[in-house]
Amino acid sequence: MQKITTEALLTSYEGALKFSNPLTDTISTDQFSAEYPEHPEWAVGPFRKDDSLSFRQVQDWDDPTGIGWTADSIYNPSIMERDGKLYLFYRASPRKESVSSRIGVAVFDPETGWQDSPSNPAIYPTMDNEILGCEDPKVYLANGRYYMFYNGIWTIERGAGDAGQDAEVYPLGDVGCDINVAVSDDLIHWEKLGLAVPHEISRYWAKGAVIPRNAHGEAVKIGGDYLMYLSEGCGGTTHVGRSPDMVNWTFAPQDYLDLEPLGGSLHEVACAIVGDGERPQLVLDFFYADPEGQFAAAQALYDIDQPFTQKAVHRGGSLAWGGLLKFGGTWMFAQGWDAPSGSRDMYFYRADPS
Repeated sequence: MQKITTEALLTSYEGALKFSNPLTDTISTDQFSAEYPEHPEWAVGPFRKDDSLSFRQVQDWDDPTGIGWTADSIYNPSIMERDGKLYLFYRASPRKESVSSRIGVAVFDPETGWQDSPSNPAIYPTMDNEILGCEDPKVYLANGRYYMFYNGIWTIERGAGDAGQDAEVYPLGDVGCDINVAVSDDLIHWEKLGLAVPHEISRYWAKGAVIPRNAHGEAVKIGGDYLMYLSEGCGGTTHVGRSPDMVNWTFAPQDYLDLEPLGGSLHEVACAIVGDGERPQLVLDFFYADPEGQFAAAQALYDIDQPFTQKAVHRGGSLAWGGLLKFGGTWMFAQGWDAPSGSRDMYFYRADPS
Protein backbone atom coordinates (compact mmCIF):
# COMPACT_ATOMS: atom_id res chain seq x y z
CA MET A 1 0.00 0.00 0.00
CA GLN A 2 1.35 3.40 -0.99
CA LYS A 3 2.21 5.71 1.91
CA ILE A 4 0.18 8.89 2.29
CA THR A 5 2.18 12.03 1.53
CA THR A 6 1.34 15.58 0.51
CA GLU A 7 2.71 14.83 -2.96
CA ALA A 8 0.50 11.75 -3.33
CA LEU A 9 -2.57 13.69 -2.19
CA LEU A 10 -1.81 16.44 -4.71
CA THR A 11 -1.45 13.89 -7.52
CA SER A 12 -4.85 12.42 -6.59
CA TYR A 13 -6.45 15.87 -6.52
CA GLU A 14 -5.00 16.92 -9.87
CA GLY A 15 -6.30 13.71 -11.42
CA ALA A 16 -9.75 14.29 -9.97
CA LEU A 17 -9.95 17.73 -11.59
CA LYS A 18 -9.77 16.05 -15.01
CA PHE A 19 -12.41 13.42 -14.25
CA SER A 20 -15.65 13.12 -16.21
CA ASN A 21 -18.09 10.23 -16.51
CA PRO A 22 -20.99 10.97 -18.90
CA LEU A 23 -22.92 7.96 -17.60
CA THR A 24 -22.98 8.96 -13.93
CA ASP A 25 -23.32 12.65 -14.81
CA THR A 26 -26.85 11.93 -16.06
CA ILE A 27 -28.10 10.00 -13.02
CA SER A 28 -31.29 11.46 -11.55
CA THR A 29 -32.97 10.54 -8.27
CA ASP A 30 -36.36 10.64 -9.98
CA GLN A 31 -35.53 7.72 -12.25
CA PHE A 32 -35.17 5.42 -9.24
CA SER A 33 -37.93 6.67 -6.92
CA ALA A 34 -40.67 7.00 -9.56
CA GLU A 35 -44.16 5.54 -9.13
CA TYR A 36 -45.00 2.17 -10.64
CA PRO A 37 -48.47 0.71 -11.37
CA GLU A 38 -48.17 -1.73 -8.48
CA HIS A 39 -47.14 -0.58 -5.02
CA PRO A 40 -47.20 -3.13 -2.19
CA GLU A 41 -48.02 -1.85 1.28
CA TRP A 42 -44.59 -2.77 2.66
CA ALA A 43 -42.56 -0.80 0.08
CA VAL A 44 -41.18 2.59 1.15
CA GLY A 45 -41.89 5.39 -1.33
CA PRO A 46 -42.41 6.74 -3.93
CA PHE A 47 -40.49 9.89 -3.08
CA ARG A 48 -41.01 13.52 -4.02
CA LYS A 49 -38.71 16.50 -3.65
CA ASP A 50 -39.11 18.72 -0.58
CA ASP A 51 -37.72 22.11 -1.60
CA SER A 52 -38.03 23.51 1.92
CA LEU A 53 -34.96 21.51 3.03
CA SER A 54 -32.59 22.10 0.11
CA PHE A 55 -29.01 22.77 1.22
CA ARG A 56 -26.28 24.67 -0.64
CA GLN A 57 -22.66 24.54 0.43
CA VAL A 58 -21.47 28.04 -0.40
CA GLN A 59 -18.08 28.45 1.24
CA ASP A 60 -14.87 26.55 0.56
CA TRP A 61 -13.36 24.76 3.53
CA ASP A 62 -9.90 25.35 4.88
CA ASP A 63 -7.74 22.53 3.49
CA PRO A 64 -5.88 20.72 6.29
CA THR A 65 -3.78 18.79 3.74
CA GLY A 66 -2.35 22.02 2.28
CA ILE A 67 -2.82 21.13 -1.41
CA GLY A 68 -5.42 23.77 -2.26
CA TRP A 69 -8.28 21.26 -2.37
CA THR A 70 -11.80 22.45 -3.24
CA ALA A 71 -15.02 20.74 -4.32
CA ASP A 72 -17.60 21.40 -7.01
CA SER A 73 -20.11 18.65 -6.13
CA ILE A 74 -21.72 17.18 -2.99
CA TYR A 75 -23.69 13.92 -3.00
CA ASN A 76 -24.14 10.41 -1.47
CA PRO A 77 -25.08 11.68 2.00
CA SER A 78 -26.34 10.26 5.28
CA ILE A 79 -28.78 12.05 7.59
CA MET A 80 -29.37 11.88 11.35
CA GLU A 81 -31.61 13.74 13.80
CA ARG A 82 -30.39 14.96 17.20
CA ASP A 83 -32.25 17.28 19.58
CA GLY A 84 -34.70 18.30 16.87
CA LYS A 85 -31.95 19.24 14.41
CA LEU A 86 -31.11 17.47 11.17
CA TYR A 87 -27.47 16.54 10.52
CA LEU A 88 -26.36 16.05 6.93
CA PHE A 89 -23.14 14.15 6.21
CA TYR A 90 -22.07 14.46 2.61
CA ARG A 91 -19.32 13.52 0.20
CA ALA A 92 -17.62 16.51 -1.39
CA SER A 93 -15.55 15.93 -4.54
CA PRO A 94 -13.51 18.02 -6.97
CA ARG A 95 -15.75 16.56 -9.69
CA LYS A 96 -18.90 14.48 -9.32
CA GLU A 97 -17.99 10.80 -8.69
CA SER A 98 -14.24 11.60 -8.81
CA VAL A 99 -11.60 10.49 -6.31
CA SER A 100 -10.00 12.90 -3.82
CA SER A 101 -13.25 13.24 -1.85
CA ARG A 102 -13.75 14.50 1.71
CA ILE A 103 -16.73 14.24 4.07
CA GLY A 104 -18.46 17.27 5.54
CA VAL A 105 -21.35 17.88 7.90
CA ALA A 106 -24.06 20.55 7.90
CA VAL A 107 -26.77 21.14 10.53
CA PHE A 108 -30.38 22.20 9.95
CA ASP A 109 -32.14 24.05 12.76
CA PRO A 110 -35.87 24.49 11.96
CA GLU A 111 -35.69 28.02 13.36
CA THR A 112 -32.53 29.27 11.63
CA GLY A 113 -31.99 26.97 8.64
CA TRP A 114 -28.74 25.36 7.46
CA GLN A 115 -25.22 25.95 8.70
CA ASP A 116 -22.19 24.18 7.31
CA SER A 117 -19.91 23.11 10.16
CA PRO A 118 -16.98 25.51 10.60
CA SER A 119 -14.79 22.52 11.50
CA ASN A 120 -15.22 20.84 8.08
CA PRO A 121 -13.92 18.63 6.65
CA ALA A 122 -15.13 16.19 9.30
CA ILE A 123 -13.28 13.30 7.61
CA TYR A 124 -10.36 13.75 5.21
CA PRO A 125 -7.37 11.61 4.19
CA THR A 126 -4.95 10.96 7.06
CA MET A 127 -4.30 7.22 6.66
CA ASP A 128 -2.57 5.25 3.92
CA ASN A 129 -5.82 3.60 2.83
CA GLU A 130 -7.40 7.04 2.28
CA ILE A 131 -4.77 8.36 -0.10
CA LEU A 132 -7.33 8.67 -2.94
CA GLY A 133 -10.11 10.01 -0.76
CA CYS A 134 -12.81 9.43 1.86
CA GLU A 135 -16.28 8.72 0.48
CA ASP A 136 -19.95 7.93 1.06
CA PRO A 137 -20.67 8.18 4.81
CA LYS A 138 -23.21 5.91 6.51
CA VAL A 139 -24.07 7.07 10.04
CA TYR A 140 -25.77 5.04 12.79
CA LEU A 141 -26.66 5.57 16.45
CA ALA A 142 -25.83 2.67 18.77
CA ASN A 143 -24.78 2.24 22.39
CA GLY A 144 -25.25 5.96 23.02
CA ARG A 145 -22.66 6.90 20.37
CA TYR A 146 -22.59 7.62 16.67
CA TYR A 147 -20.74 5.41 14.19
CA MET A 148 -19.75 6.49 10.69
CA PHE A 149 -18.74 3.87 8.13
CA TYR A 150 -17.13 5.33 5.04
CA ASN A 151 -15.02 4.22 2.10
CA GLY A 152 -11.28 4.81 2.15
CA ILE A 153 -9.85 4.74 -1.38
CA TRP A 154 -6.21 3.87 -1.95
CA THR A 155 -3.60 2.95 -4.55
CA ILE A 156 -2.68 -0.71 -4.90
CA GLU A 157 1.02 -1.37 -5.33
CA ARG A 158 1.45 -4.69 -7.10
CA GLY A 159 3.42 -7.30 -5.25
CA ALA A 160 3.24 -10.69 -3.62
CA GLY A 161 0.87 -9.40 -0.97
CA ASP A 162 -1.47 -7.73 -3.45
CA ALA A 163 -2.95 -10.75 -5.17
CA GLY A 164 -6.36 -9.62 -3.96
CA GLN A 165 -9.34 -10.84 -5.97
CA ASP A 166 -9.69 -13.88 -8.17
CA ALA A 167 -8.94 -12.18 -11.51
CA GLU A 168 -11.41 -14.39 -13.37
CA VAL A 169 -14.30 -13.79 -10.95
CA TYR A 170 -13.80 -10.23 -9.71
CA PRO A 171 -10.74 -8.62 -11.29
CA LEU A 172 -8.81 -6.11 -9.21
CA GLY A 173 -7.64 -2.85 -10.74
CA ASP A 174 -5.15 -0.30 -9.48
CA VAL A 175 -7.46 1.09 -6.79
CA GLY A 176 -8.50 -0.47 -3.48
CA CYS A 177 -11.64 0.39 -1.54
CA ASP A 178 -11.90 -0.19 2.21
CA ILE A 179 -14.71 0.30 4.72
CA ASN A 180 -13.39 2.37 7.62
CA VAL A 181 -15.20 3.37 10.81
CA ALA A 182 -15.14 6.50 12.98
CA VAL A 183 -17.01 7.36 16.20
CA SER A 184 -18.47 10.55 17.64
CA ASP A 185 -20.42 11.77 20.65
CA ASP A 186 -21.71 14.97 19.05
CA LEU A 187 -21.95 14.23 15.28
CA ILE A 188 -19.44 17.01 14.56
CA HIS A 189 -16.09 15.74 15.83
CA TRP A 190 -15.03 12.25 14.74
CA GLU A 191 -12.34 9.82 15.90
CA LYS A 192 -11.13 7.34 13.32
CA LEU A 193 -10.89 3.72 14.48
CA GLY A 194 -9.56 2.33 11.22
CA LEU A 195 -10.52 -0.67 9.10
CA ALA A 196 -13.92 -2.29 9.69
CA VAL A 197 -13.72 -5.02 7.02
CA PRO A 198 -10.38 -6.87 6.93
CA HIS A 199 -8.62 -7.42 3.62
CA GLU A 200 -8.95 -11.19 3.86
CA ILE A 201 -12.72 -10.60 3.54
CA SER A 202 -12.82 -7.58 1.22
CA ARG A 203 -10.05 -8.87 -1.07
CA TYR A 204 -9.08 -5.17 -1.29
CA TRP A 205 -12.52 -4.00 -2.44
CA ALA A 206 -15.68 -3.64 -0.32
CA LYS A 207 -18.35 -0.93 -0.51
CA GLY A 208 -21.45 -0.25 1.51
CA ALA A 209 -21.59 -0.99 5.24
CA VAL A 210 -25.36 -1.47 5.18
CA ILE A 211 -26.63 -2.00 8.74
CA PRO A 212 -30.38 -2.26 9.49
CA ARG A 213 -31.48 1.16 10.80
CA ASN A 214 -34.83 2.26 12.20
CA ALA A 215 -36.76 5.48 11.62
CA HIS A 216 -34.62 7.32 14.21
CA GLY A 217 -31.27 6.33 12.69
CA GLU A 218 -30.61 3.70 15.36
CA ALA A 219 -28.84 0.51 14.33
CA VAL A 220 -31.11 -2.45 15.13
CA LYS A 221 -29.81 -5.72 16.54
CA ILE A 222 -31.15 -8.87 14.89
CA GLY A 223 -30.63 -12.20 16.59
CA GLY A 224 -28.55 -10.52 19.29
CA ASP A 225 -26.05 -8.86 16.91
CA TYR A 226 -25.77 -5.93 14.59
CA LEU A 227 -25.69 -7.11 10.96
CA MET A 228 -23.73 -5.60 8.07
CA TYR A 229 -24.76 -6.45 4.51
CA LEU A 230 -21.81 -6.36 2.09
CA SER A 231 -22.78 -6.47 -1.57
CA GLU A 232 -20.06 -4.97 -3.76
CA GLY A 233 -16.59 -6.49 -3.69
CA CYS A 234 -15.46 -9.31 -1.39
CA GLY A 235 -14.37 -11.32 -4.43
CA GLY A 236 -17.82 -11.11 -5.99
CA THR A 237 -19.58 -12.94 -3.13
CA THR A 238 -22.17 -11.29 -0.88
CA HIS A 239 -21.20 -11.40 2.80
CA VAL A 240 -22.85 -10.53 6.11
CA GLY A 241 -20.99 -9.26 9.15
CA ARG A 242 -22.02 -9.67 12.79
CA SER A 243 -20.98 -7.48 15.69
CA PRO A 244 -21.96 -7.06 19.35
CA ASP A 245 -20.71 -3.47 19.49
CA MET A 246 -20.50 -1.92 15.95
CA VAL A 247 -16.69 -2.00 16.08
CA ASN A 248 -15.59 -5.63 16.13
CA TRP A 249 -17.00 -7.62 13.21
CA THR A 250 -16.87 -11.19 11.92
CA PHE A 251 -17.89 -11.94 8.34
CA ALA A 252 -19.11 -14.95 6.38
CA PRO A 253 -20.47 -15.50 2.85
CA GLN A 254 -24.27 -15.23 2.79
CA ASP A 255 -26.89 -15.16 0.03
CA TYR A 256 -29.73 -12.76 0.78
CA LEU A 257 -31.01 -11.27 -2.50
CA ASP A 258 -32.78 -13.04 -5.37
CA LEU A 259 -33.15 -10.86 -8.46
CA GLU A 260 -34.81 -13.53 -10.59
CA PRO A 261 -38.29 -11.91 -10.37
CA LEU A 262 -36.80 -8.66 -11.74
CA GLY A 263 -34.07 -9.96 -13.99
CA GLY A 264 -30.72 -8.24 -14.26
CA SER A 265 -27.83 -8.19 -11.83
CA LEU A 266 -26.98 -6.56 -8.50
CA HIS A 267 -24.71 -3.52 -8.26
CA GLU A 268 -24.96 -2.63 -4.57
CA VAL A 269 -27.34 -2.60 -1.60
CA ALA A 270 -27.97 1.02 -0.60
CA CYS A 271 -29.63 0.76 2.82
CA ALA A 272 -31.64 -1.45 5.17
CA ILE A 273 -34.89 -0.06 6.61
CA VAL A 274 -36.53 -1.35 9.78
CA GLY A 275 -40.12 -0.14 10.00
CA ASP A 276 -42.33 0.64 12.97
CA GLY A 277 -44.96 -1.63 14.51
CA GLU A 278 -45.29 -4.55 16.86
CA ARG A 279 -43.62 -6.86 14.35
CA PRO A 280 -41.33 -4.61 12.32
CA GLN A 281 -40.29 -5.67 8.86
CA LEU A 282 -36.92 -5.33 7.20
CA VAL A 283 -36.59 -3.81 3.72
CA LEU A 284 -33.39 -3.77 1.66
CA ASP A 285 -33.19 -0.91 -0.84
CA PHE A 286 -30.76 -1.75 -3.66
CA PHE A 287 -29.15 -0.66 -6.95
CA TYR A 288 -29.12 -3.07 -9.88
CA ALA A 289 -28.89 -3.35 -13.66
CA ASP A 290 -32.24 -4.27 -15.24
CA PRO A 291 -32.49 -6.86 -18.05
CA GLU A 292 -31.63 -4.13 -20.59
CA GLY A 293 -28.56 -3.15 -18.58
CA GLN A 294 -30.07 0.15 -17.39
CA PHE A 295 -29.54 1.50 -13.87
CA ALA A 296 -32.53 0.75 -11.63
CA ALA A 297 -33.57 0.58 -7.97
CA ALA A 298 -35.70 -1.94 -6.10
CA GLN A 299 -36.66 -3.05 -2.60
CA ALA A 300 -36.84 -6.52 -1.05
CA LEU A 301 -38.88 -7.56 1.99
CA TYR A 302 -37.84 -9.78 4.92
CA ASP A 303 -39.20 -10.79 8.30
CA ILE A 304 -37.04 -9.20 10.99
CA ASP A 305 -36.20 -12.61 12.46
CA GLN A 306 -35.31 -14.07 9.05
CA PRO A 307 -33.10 -11.35 7.58
CA PHE A 308 -31.72 -13.45 4.70
CA THR A 309 -34.96 -15.05 3.46
CA GLN A 310 -36.50 -12.78 0.83
CA LYS A 311 -40.32 -12.71 0.91
CA ALA A 312 -41.05 -10.24 -1.89
CA VAL A 313 -39.37 -7.76 -4.23
CA HIS A 314 -40.64 -4.57 -5.85
CA ARG A 315 -39.13 -2.26 -8.45
CA GLY A 316 -38.60 1.30 -7.25
CA GLY A 317 -36.48 2.57 -4.37
CA SER A 318 -34.56 5.47 -2.93
CA LEU A 319 -30.90 4.51 -3.39
CA ALA A 320 -30.37 6.39 -0.14
CA TRP A 321 -26.78 5.31 0.40
CA GLY A 322 -26.76 6.68 3.94
CA GLY A 323 -30.18 5.30 4.87
CA LEU A 324 -33.67 6.72 5.29
CA LEU A 325 -34.88 8.64 8.33
CA LYS A 326 -38.25 9.87 9.60
CA PHE A 327 -38.07 13.63 10.04
CA GLY A 328 -41.20 15.75 10.02
CA GLY A 329 -43.41 12.68 10.07
CA THR A 330 -42.41 10.85 6.88
CA TRP A 331 -39.52 8.77 5.59
CA MET A 332 -36.96 10.95 3.84
CA PHE A 333 -33.46 11.00 2.38
CA ALA A 334 -31.10 13.38 0.60
CA GLN A 335 -29.12 13.19 -2.65
CA GLY A 336 -27.09 15.61 -4.79
CA TRP A 337 -27.18 13.87 -8.17
CA ASP A 338 -29.72 16.30 -9.63
CA ALA A 339 -27.77 19.46 -8.77
CA PRO A 340 -26.64 21.50 -11.79
CA SER A 341 -23.07 20.86 -12.88
CA GLY A 342 -20.56 22.66 -10.68
CA SER A 343 -23.10 23.57 -7.99
CA ARG A 344 -22.86 22.24 -4.45
CA ASP A 345 -26.55 21.62 -3.83
CA MET A 346 -28.26 18.84 -1.89
CA TYR A 347 -31.94 18.06 -2.38
CA PHE A 348 -34.26 16.22 0.00
CA TYR A 349 -36.97 13.74 -0.93
CA ARG A 350 -39.98 12.56 1.10
CA ALA A 351 -42.13 9.48 0.83
CA ASP A 352 -45.88 9.91 0.47
CA PRO A 353 -47.61 9.80 3.87
CA SER A 354 -48.84 6.29 4.67
